[in-house]
Amino acid sequence: MAFIRKFKTGSGATGVQVCWKQGGEVVKTVHIGSANSDLALEKLLKKAQKVIDEGKRPLFDLRKFDKKS
Repeated sequence: MAFIRKFKTGSGATGVQVCWKQGGEVVKTVHIGSANSDLALEKLLKKAQKVIDEGKRPLFDLRKFDKKS
């Protein structure tokens, strides 16, 4: 299971990480970046969500429903 973790850094910025848990323990962490403004934080959160989504497989393969001309 992957989740986004936000935390305060020593300099007062907000850090963003993507963490993966297995069996109740964090097994992998990827640091996305640190933000000093709301806009920068929003961008980092979107980037973190993309990292999570890259590892997901779609529930359905929609390509088989495409009409071939």
